[in-house]
Amino acid sequence: MEIDARGPRFGAAVTTFVLAGVLITGSGWLLAWQTLAFALGAAGGVGRSPYGWLFRKAVRPRIGPPTEFEAPEPPRFAQAVGLAFAVVGLVGYAVGPQWLGLAATACALAAAFLNAAFGYCLGCEMYLLVRRVTVRTE
Repeated sequence: MEIDARGPRFGAAVTTFVLAGVLITGSGWLLAWQTLAFALGAAGGVGRSPYGWLFRKAVRPRIGPPTEFEAPEPPRFAQAVGLAFAVVGLVGYAVGPQWLGLAATACALAAAFLNAAFGYCLGCEMYLLVRRVTVRTE
């Protein structure tokens, strides 16, 4: 079942603001929240993340039905990649070195910004690349 393509982009926009907030404030708690959001999106798909829920309940009813759809697997993989960076960032903020937390958060922020601003999902592209490389020809 395909998903509304606007949902992951909305989630990326919210993620951009959250991760920018982490870099500005140095808040490990805010990064922990984003890590949870990534974990829920990776485990249950982007529709099960808090930002997916917010999109479904508050945004989508106001912008009308979707006109573009996409497969759920690439955005879900992208959430898992974001989760990996967020976990590394949490380790950096919690036990050090702090530059590790900053760098991992900045990488996740860059990827979220690319998706939010330009519709280019790095994690989705990684998913497609991995699929191409691992598919066996018969």
